[in-house]
Amino acid sequence: MSESSSTRLNVFKTYKLYVGGKFPRSESGRVYEVTDSKGKWLANAPLSSRKDARDAVVAARKAFGGWSGATAYNRGQILYRVAEMLEGRREQFVREVGEAEGLSKSKAAAVVDAAIDRWVWYAGWTDKIGQIVGGANPVAGPFFNLSTPEPTGVVTVVAPQDSSFLGLISVIAPVIATGNTAVVIASEKSPLPALSLGEVLATSDLPGGVVNILSGKAGEMGPHVASHQDVNAIDLAGADPALAKELEIAAADNLKRVLRPQPVDDWTADPGTSRLTPFLETKTVWHPTGSLGSGGSSY
Repeated sequence: MSESSSTRLNVFKTYKLYVGGKFPRSESGRVYEVTDSKGKWLANAPLSSRKDARDAVVAARKAFGGWSGATAYNRGQILYRVAEMLEGRREQFVREVGEAEGLSKSKAAAVVDAAIDRWVWYAGWTDKIGQIVGGANPVAGPFFNLSTPEPTGVVTVVAPQDSSFLGLISVIAPVIATGNTAVVIASEKSPLPALSLGEVLATSDLPGGVVNILSGKAGEMGPHVASHQDVNAIDLAGADPALAKELEIAAADNLKRVLRPQPVDDWTADPGTSRLTPFLETKTVWHPTGSLGSGGSSY
């Protein structure tokens, strides 16, 4: 029997976490079944543990200095490169989003196209947001007074549960566009597009650790990252009311910034800058203008 006529074994895709630029399995060895909208088995996804969450925070903190120190223009170029990679794997994401959300191929394609466009949109904001939220302040005295935005630090993102790709990108992209690093808890019921996004990020120019993606139960990992002393902020986009309240209380221990869940009826709507600004801090610098005395002379 020739090789061409033999029955070929399928090579099933093994989904893994994305932490520190690498693809580990959960340290606990646990997995859980992911099914489509009709209950058909799709894959086994890693069930992340508390240790996985801590490892992700360590990786995000390690990457923060280099990423926040990069020029805004450079960050924009890297994010645009990610969009190029997403475009090249468009068909894969159309299939995964369609299965995850029970959409037809045409509707899933529209969602994926909107997600890629959203990523490009945020890439364009990296070197422009400073002009929106910063500037020169009028002061009484011979000083320049300049306010500039700076990233907050490590941000934990609880991804939307029902929008597995467009919603996911809508909460990740603004966090890293502004120079923060992210620990993402993917949608529990539809984690596969998020885990595949990790493969795209790994093959782009994004430094390892800038985005770390965990799959599993937000209710299990959330309290540990919300109370983690090295996490600076948390976006509760995908948390239900009970979990959001629990995580907000835990986050208060080290005065984390908290973005409460905001109802989103349509993820395709123009997001504005509402997700770019919550994880920015403002640094104000005073500098003498050079005026000497009341005569108006200067040096």
